Amino acid sequence: MQHKRGIPVSPGVAISPAFVLDADQQRIARRTITRPAVTGEIERLNQAVATSITEIEELRDQTASSFGVAISKIFDAHISLLTDPHVIDPIHEAIRGQCVTAEYAVYSRMQQLHETFRRGQNPLARKHASDVLDLEQRILKHLIGTDFSDLGTLDHQAVVVAHDLTPSQTAALDRTKIRGLATDAGGQTSHTAILAHALGIPAIVGLEDITARVRTGDSLIVDGHRGLVVINPDAAKLMEYRQVEQRMAAFTDTLGEIKSLPAVTKDGTKITLLANIEFPSEIPEAIANGAEGIGLYRTEFLYLASEVEPSEQEQYETYLQAIQSLKGRPMTIRTLDLGADKISESLRPFGPEHEERNPFLGCRSIRLCLQNLPLFKTQLRAILRASEAGPVRIMFPLISNIMELRQARMILSDVKEDLEEQAVPYRSDIPTGMMIEVPSVAIQSRTFAREVDFFSIGTNDLIQYTVAVDRSNELIANLYSAAHPALMTLLKEILRAAQGAKLDVSLCGEMGGEPEFTMLLLGLGLRTLSISPPAIPEIKQIVRSVSIDQCRRVVRKVRALDSEREVLNCLKDEVGKIMPEVFDGRSVGY
Repeated sequence: MQHKRGIPVSPGVAISPAFVLDADQQRIARRTITRPAVTGEIERLNQAVATSITEIEELRDQTASSFGVAISKIFDAHISLLTDPHVIDPIHEAIRGQCVTAEYAVYSRMQQLHETFRRGQNPLARKHASDVLDLEQRILKHLIGTDFSDLGTLDHQAVVVAHDLTPSQTAALDRTKIRGLATDAGGQTSHTAILAHALGIPAIVGLEDITARVRTGDSLIVDGHRGLVVINPDAAKLMEYRQVEQRMAAFTDTLGEIKSLPAVTKDGTKITLLANIEFPSEIPEAIANGAEGIGLYRTEFLYLASEVEPSEQEQYETYLQAIQSLKGRPMTIRTLDLGADKISESLRPFGPEHEERNPFLGCRSIRLCLQNLPLFKTQLRAILRASEAGPVRIMFPLISNIMELRQARMILSDVKEDLEEQAVPYRSDIPTGMMIEVPSVAIQSRTFAREVDFFSIGTNDLIQYTVAVDRSNELIANLYSAAHPALMTLLKEILRAAQGAKLDVSLCGEMGGEPEFTMLLLGLGLRTLSISPPAIPEIKQIVRSVSIDQCRRVVRKVRALDSEREVLNCLKDEVGKIMPEVFDGRSVGY
């Protein structure tokens, strides 16, 4: 039995045999042709490329229908590559100049491009490496009649193990057979991560050498909650996870019964549960799980999925689709939250020419927008235009000082004036708020409360900056903890400031969806939580099982503790007394 840790990108637990995709079998031998055969070889190539483009267009349309236009833009990038002379012309030149077969010319050029992208310093360039392999496999399929990437022959349930699944492979996965995904490469914003999450398949990426450790047929456990792969588990571990699956399924069934019930504590306090989403296609699931609206609509994927900056009209149509899907329920749209760690080519000069040693402390989020005003104004115009369709709020991310907030609000006012001059309708009284993600802002929250309509606490970054830990760094990830006593001090300060200014305040970080923190957050004074859609029923069940007095007692208890370990154990004990089934499957030992 072996354990391997990676980056969890899609939650859930999968127990199945492994199916390993072997990239080595794609090697194409160099074969020469006669000079008269060159013309025919060029025609074969052109036909294979044209057929590939048609296939990609069909896959793009299918993806748009199933998961929304935003995700389908991945395949626009593929079409752009296949119509780019810098990609195709060298293949023609190789066939003519070296008299080699079309398949070898394709293989040689695509391998060269793949290596260039893979070794690139910019994260976006590295992300394109899998796109190039995707195109290579697709064209070769039409040239030689063999599909090395074909999962269609898989006739049983399995966990797919690969170096890095291509977008086409991921989008075409059969969810009745593919139980989970495990890849050597990839990150939280990779195409595999985004599509696996949309498909609802447990997935772990960034495992580095999982393909070298696993053979087809090996028994695997993929724990998408913790980013853990167990290879050839022993009987005890297998039984442990089988029991986890059963308990999780049974608990999920009971949670289904309360999805339509109100989130009200035992002593009658109303708690508003909202959902965090990335795509309009997630809204039906959020509503079905009991969300009363959308507390955080992340807009980054519109940019990450495209090779060019999305137009105002494209953004408007996406936001409009989301607002209309909510049918009068509220939605908070966060403006662009990109940084140098996941920058788009469309945002140059903040792309490859501007590498940052520490992107989390660099030009990201509102800082990037304030240095790229045309981009910022385009997004604000699209949001304002769409606001006519329903209740929308605008939220600025990663504000770190009062001048940033005032500048962002001034730009919003300028955009409103432009729309008025052009007689473009929009909601003039649209609420404007900010995320609190930086300790300095939390400490100064009384000042900020006078400038906005609402606060949203982004605990993911607030924890990271408070404890000085990059949670994506495996070496120190154990130091990243929402139970740190310093965080409670900051949350209390923010809530006091909001209450004093009679300001709406919510929490939209992952902490809100973790059941061990529910009583703490309610006891501190939070009455609105925005969380991932699958977490809503579980959190609602806890809300309905406690009183505010109980929660306040928990806060007093943990405030006397010194370490995050003590705090976390105390919180788990308190929630476990009320709902012991909540932690079934969350404390599996390894």
